[in-house]
Amino acid sequence: MTDELDALKAALRAAPAPDADAKAAAMRLAMENFDRLQGSTEAVRPMQDRPVRAGFLQKGLAMLNALKMKPVLAATTSVAALLVGFVVILPLSGKGPMEEARGNKPVAQVDAPVQNAVPEALPAPLPKADVQAEAKPAAEMAATPAKPDADASATVSSGIVAESAPAVAPDAMAAAAPAPSATRGMVAKMAAESYAADPMLRQVENTESFANADANPVKVTAEEPVSTFSIDVDTASYATVRSSLNAGFLPDPASVRVEEMVNYFPYAYPKPEGDQAFRPTITVMPTPWNPNTRLVNIAIQGAVPQVENRPPLNLVFLVDTSGSMEDAGKLPLLKQSLGLMLGQLKPEDQVAIVAYAGSAGQVLPPTKASDTATIMGALDQLAAGGSTAGAQGLELAYQVAEAMKADGEVSRVLLATDGDFNVGIDDPKALKDFIAKKRDSGVYLSVLGFGRGNLDDATMQALAQNGNGTAAYIDTLNEARKVLVDQLTGALYPIADNVKIQVEWNPAQVAEYRLIGYETRALAREDFNNDKVDAGDIGAGTAVTAIYEVTAPGSAGLLNDPLRYGAATVAEGSAELGYLRLRSVAPGGGPSVLQETAIVPGMPVTDETRFAAAIAGFGQLLTGSKYLGDWGWDQAIDLGLASRGADAFGYRIEAVNLMRTAKALSQR
Repeated sequence: MTDELDALKAALRAAPAPDADAKAAAMRLAMENFDRLQGSTEAVRPMQDRPVRAGFLQKGLAMLNALKMKPVLAATTSVAALLVGFVVILPLSGKGPMEEARGNKPVAQVDAPVQNAVPEALPAPLPKADVQAEAKPAAEMAATPAKPDADASATVSSGIVAESAPAVAPDAMAAAAPAPSATRGMVAKMAAESYAADPMLRQVENTESFANADANPVKVTAEEPVSTFSIDVDTASYATVRSSLNAGFLPDPASVRVEEMVNYFPYAYPKPEGDQAFRPTITVMPTPWNPNTRLVNIAIQGAVPQVENRPPLNLVFLVDTSGSMEDAGKLPLLKQSLGLMLGQLKPEDQVAIVAYAGSAGQVLPPTKASDTATIMGALDQLAAGGSTAGAQGLELAYQVAEAMKADGEVSRVLLATDGDFNVGIDDPKALKDFIAKKRDSGVYLSVLGFGRGNLDDATMQALAQNGNGTAAYIDTLNEARKVLVDQLTGALYPIADNVKIQVEWNPAQVAEYRLIGYETRALAREDFNNDKVDAGDIGAGTAVTAIYEVTAPGSAGLLNDPLRYGAATVAEGSAELGYLRLRSVAPGGGPSVLQETAIVPGMPVTDETRFAAAIAGFGQLLTGSKYLGDWGWDQAIDLGLASRGADAFGYRIEAVNLMRTAKALSQR
């Protein structure tokens, strides 16, 4: 006898004696399942030489005795052990007689689908409360005596194997056999259960919703010479696109808002002079993707006030602590992100915290920003759980912010959420009306989005656009630093409210035009002079870019035929392409102020305008724009590399690398 077999025999002798009743019940159930799975319902042969139930094991042992090589012996012994485990143990894994005797609970079904699973075969998700079910500890199970129930009826465990079933005719078994799609569903469910054991692998059902509209069409100047829209300094779309690409898939085209991608980057535009709140700069350049058109780049640079002279800030952190915020990229990242901001606040600034889940409550009363230990302690205590009563949380946050407000101070609610409101007001249009009423209080509302899978971008956009605030998406701590540290003044301190842009194009110089982006910010022509119509806001030091693609009369790039009976009053002999009007309101209210500038070629084209054009092309490639012709990823990458400039923080080279990733993913 070899040393290995001697050791095996010694280990077997040292094992405790099995419970006779439990062993008998286990063998009975195993054999019943074995016979049933063979599809045979015939009676046992009444022959003296009929092999015993475990005859296949005996033959396996006989085969092992014939083997002399140690490696083969070890391998085949392992295979035999696995076969015993599958036949004897697997059928007992559900909630059958033995399971009930031991007190085990079945593993709760995971309510998240698995990547590559067959959608129609996925099981319906269970309520969230069921997901928290746990099995009893192993020690408790082992201490429970086994008392099998001989009359237990057949049950199915996890859709895999029935524990105990009466004899079924072969035809009936064939009729009851799952279809291929159902079999794949069983496999998907098994995979989901295994993923549930590791939260890093667990998949989340994709219920994302994005706010967007169809791309702006090409318009004929003679028919519609005026273009009007609200300014937008949001950056959420770019960060969402980056999150998708870094995760290895092309973003949903609905998540791509080109203007937010362009405005994500800081630009070195000329700064305002004197008391100007902002300064427009207009540049005309050839269109990278169409030699027959030109791009008109309208850049607006906000003034940068001295930090020490800025007014005190009353900031209310409105934190979503619902169950959907439990993932590492949500509430934990949210806490870290808000913690970064505290070091940028002045001692006289105040911070309050309101949290909401099934209901809303004030976690921290107004506290001086210098008391970082108290503020961080309150943040650290927040935990995810419950439904999402977002409207109730907003109501309370506005009440707290209004109570903190004083003359000359800025009050802002900073909502941190995945946008998944499901209690109270949850419709973006209804939320728009709700926030519009609160806007009159003078309290600003900004939104920080976190997490993927159930990101409700549409709700967050409705809140930010109607709350006189901005929307950003934070997927990493570096992004939190960019938004809440490097660009804090622009994010929190407004220098102009209700900023509107209107461009009147000269038909003698521009036959057609299209605005690239800003689809969700379009305004009626008459809204430009109506101060009651809300528009976007510009923060301190913020740079905003709008890009038009224009086509001259007689150009080969024209997409529309002239009207037979069309008539237009043209400015003959003028070099002006158009006329820019800007209207804005000072923070705190008052009548709007108008600025006007002629749009004429001649300003030098810089890396700033070329890089903005590269990002505009990047966004259009992601949406499959029909206006790019043969211009593709290679051209966008080359333009981005050639115009990235100094790029002190590496934002621009990151964008070029994202273009490379998008190119690779688009070729799969």
